[in-house]
Amino acid sequence: MPGTLPLVLPLHAAEDESRFGAKAVSLGRALRSGLPVPDGLALSAELVDRVAAGEPEAHALLDTALEDFGPFRLAVRSSAVGEDSADASFAGQHETRLNITRRHLAVAVRGVHASAHTEAALGYRAKHGLPLEPQIGVVVQQMVEPVAAGVLFTRNPMTGADEVVIEAAWGLGEAVVSGIVTPDHFTLTRSGALVGFTPGLKDLKVWYAGEDTDGTIELPVPDDLQQAPCLTAAQLQALHGLAARCQAAWGDALDLEWAVGHGEQVYLLQCQPITTVRA
Repeated sequence: MPGTLPLVLPLHAAEDESRFGAKAVSLGRALRSGLPVPDGLALSAELVDRVAAGEPEAHALLDTALEDFGPFRLAVRSSAVGEDSADASFAGQHETRLNITRRHLAVAVRGVHASAHTEAALGYRAKHGLPLEPQIGVVVQQMVEPVAAGVLFTRNPMTGADEVVIEAAWGLGEAVVSGIVTPDHFTLTRSGALVGFTPGLKDLKVWYAGEDTDGTIELPVPDDLQQAPCLTAAQLQALHGLAARCQAAWGDALDLEWAVGHGEQVYLLQCQPITTVRA
């Protein structure tokens, strides 16, 4: 119908937070700013509801949207309306599905939708005075094959100090986010000088389960790499540069999820305000 709003958009075109959620809009803005975000799609909360309800038309729309997407591994992430504000973050509440094949995308979307309706997620909404009926958009992105990945804070999240804090591990960043390893801990000055390094114990890495298998697995890391730095000096500088570019777009006190490929290629996977930083 003429004038009907699209239910799915290329990620770079996502601008309406009330329909696609904060994460999709943030990543769309990053793409439009030229930041190195893996390409993807933004699914509106309406489409996600319809997929969760099992509507054949919604499933067909997903299939059509993926036709030009290529044979990539997919990351399926929540993008809730009202998510990732400065005073409320759904980290740990809403599910992320990694290494999803195209034929199982609808199943992954339903899983993300269901995670927003758990007792814990609804309780979190009530605690923060948010609408009790969640509206869940979804971001579908091409996955990369990182040498290392993790999180970066543009300000110390515990003390508020004006320094860059990076936590990193081998493989996919889920090892850091989920806490299955003790990551390497790097501290950089605002100008990018390394002033602190504490090696982690990275005895496992999260990796793809298999070419035709959805999900991830935990693989052992060789003994000689478990406490070796997983980032080179050049990669640290590339991440520092990425952080500076994000600050130019969004301001200070940011929490980045990132991945580093071979060489100094860095990817921005998510950017949101730090929710724990002290004044």
